[in-house]
Amino acid sequence: MVLLFLLVQESCKTGSVSEKSPVDYVNPYMGNISHLLVPAYPTIHLPNSMLRVYPERGDFTGDLLRGLPVITTSHRGRSAFRISPFQGNESGLKPVISYSYDQEKINPYSYSVYLDEMEAAIDYAVSHQSGIYNMQFSERNPIYLILQSANGELKWDDGSVKGYQELENNTRVYIHLETDLLPVSTGTIEGNEYRTSMQVVSGRNASLVLKFPENTSGIYVKYGVSFISAEQAGNNLRREIPDFNFRKVEENGRNTWNAALGKMKVKGGSEEDKTVFYTSLYRSLERPVCISEDGRYFSAFDGQIHHDEGIPFYTDDWIWDSYRAHHPLNVLIDPRKEENIIHSFIRMAEQMENLWMPTFPEITGDSRRMNSNHGVATVLDAYQKGLRGFDLEKAYLACKGAITEKTLAPWSGKPAGELDQFYKDKGYIPALYPGEPETIPEVHGFEKRQPVAVTLGTAYDEWCLGVLAGILGKSEEAAYFKQRSFNYRNLFHPETRFFHPKDHQGEFIQPFDYVFSGGQGAREYYGENNAWIYRWDVQHNIADLIGLMGGREQFTASLDRMFSEPLGKSKYEFYAQLPDHTGNVGQFSMANEPSLHIPYLYNYAGQPWKTQKRIRTLLNQWFRNDLMGIPGDEDGGGMSSFVVFSQIGLYPVTPGIPVYNIGSPVFSETTVDLGNGKFFTITAENAGTDNKYIQSATLNGEPWNKPWITHREVADGGRLHLVMGNRANKNWGADPGLEPPSFEFNY
Repeated sequence: MVLLFLLVQESCKTGSVSEKSPVDYVNPYMGNISHLLVPAYPTIHLPNSMLRVYPERGDFTGDLLRGLPVITTSHRGRSAFRISPFQGNESGLKPVISYSYDQEKINPYSYSVYLDEMEAAIDYAVSHQSGIYNMQFSERNPIYLILQSANGELKWDDGSVKGYQELENNTRVYIHLETDLLPVSTGTIEGNEYRTSMQVVSGRNASLVLKFPENTSGIYVKYGVSFISAEQAGNNLRREIPDFNFRKVEENGRNTWNAALGKMKVKGGSEEDKTVFYTSLYRSLERPVCISEDGRYFSAFDGQIHHDEGIPFYTDDWIWDSYRAHHPLNVLIDPRKEENIIHSFIRMAEQMENLWMPTFPEITGDSRRMNSNHGVATVLDAYQKGLRGFDLEKAYLACKGAITEKTLAPWSGKPAGELDQFYKDKGYIPALYPGEPETIPEVHGFEKRQPVAVTLGTAYDEWCLGVLAGILGKSEEAAYFKQRSFNYRNLFHPETRFFHPKDHQGEFIQPFDYVFSGGQGAREYYGENNAWIYRWDVQHNIADLIGLMGGREQFTASLDRMFSEPLGKSKYEFYAQLPDHTGNVGQFSMANEPSLHIPYLYNYAGQPWKTQKRIRTLLNQWFRNDLMGIPGDEDGGGMSSFVVFSQIGLYPVTPGIPVYNIGSPVFSETTVDLGNGKFFTITAENAGTDNKYIQSATLNGEPWNKPWITHREVADGGRLHLVMGNRANKNWGADPGLEPPSFEFNY
């Protein structure tokens, strides 16, 4: 008994029993169910890898798997190709088998599941452009493997399966697949008919069948994918998975994830806090995806194959919201990758018909979703934080073209028209009255004009253009765009202190309800969110917004009121009209990205303690280690990056102004690997569930009273030390002159 005690004690000392790596904290199931929208899928991938898969079902509660996935390529994701292992009579063969399943386990780099009726244990491991399945069968019935392409071609050729699937915009995804056992025969399924001895099939629902020898108990299936050719898919496979060593692929995936997640190391907090943190960091590394293949890439932006000239090409980036926190997180922990991403944006603009910065670049090209043109904010933010690995002049011209030559109408890539000329002349997007017919051809029938959202977003974009023009020595353009960046004032209602739509004559639309006016998703005036959210959408000039709203006291009182304002109708009625406006605290929506900066605005009005309280409350309420642990639509890492920043105690309220607001760290210590040989550490003495309030602070040993810190002070390395307590210190960071900078940055 004494010996046993000593052994256990020694194990605890070394940490060999309980020590966990960062990837062990990741829970891909977190947030798989939410109020209305599916916020996140349990995705198996490597950081920013081309190959991403997840079990294909309606959501987490889906009772059947639709085959096994091969690669996910689209915005919301459907599998391009499906693999269906099957054992039994060939009469049961069909293009995609729906499986009852059990024992499912997912982590970022591997997947396992048991298929009930097949009595098959499935294991999967992923690399960047290739993956491997280990399929083990309990029964000894004949074993078949069905590979399905929804619209393409598959063929058996010289010991492997080769083929493609047609996507959109003349884009194809190719596959090269091999098995460790050669099949004894091949066939196809056309309609519902299984035809033996056929080796090629094409068209809709193209399905190739491989039959394996009798008494086969298991098979390994490995494959590569490509957007260039089936031959390149084979090259990708041989480079990454040269043999059928499943455990080696799994181990490489685990090591890759630990290296990426290990760029931010946290101590303290609960195990649940760490799970939320590392799961959010994992989510932030899903997009954008690198599609360079042996120095080449296929670009859907011009339909050509290009040499990447040693700079990896990234796409599938939802810039409408990722500019807020996702790109700033890349700048912080992986600046070289962020330079390559921006370089990719510039390439896209050059490859398209017009030199217009993309707004929603996907595998199949720029879908121009959502509103505004926030690629300019990503460019400015990176440059202001010292990144130089891209051509700033080209970036500026592409950004300027997207804002001044392309229409500002949401979800449109058409040239500027009548609506845009009105904005240029009058400084706002005009709104229609309820029932007034739309006459502008650029306007999307469902998405509407979103006039307030577009006016505010474009004012911010033009501020970014103005700063960039000044950096480039274009003084006249700098003055012009900076003057236009005040256009948000044109829609500010001085009596209600909301941003209120105006008609063509410059009259406010009346009568008006700031919660419900605007139809489905409030799109006739705002965009997915109502006026309470867009009331704060002046990221570049918060100081001026405070002045418009009557000063600090009025500003903070209005913030307070938003968090306590009732929905105004039943939840059923509210969410029927505003399905994206979930995660509510009063009229605040934690579930949609235009809200992310709002809790930090108290820092600008002399009440940082309210930011500290609110951030901790929101994290505890809405981001948890469970199936409903994300409050709404997680757009490719945008919302998760907010969680990463907020849990360590920083947040970039204004991309383009190189500072971070200070919030309330969850962890007692966070060390950030800055990628330049330097480290920045945030320590929070006494941090805990109750101890959320900053009592005092030092930066590198010197007293620090500002509720913000510059990027340079972070990038130089060092230590921000916060002393935390369970009662607010209402004096810390509260004095006028200590607030974060707005509009101009002269530090």
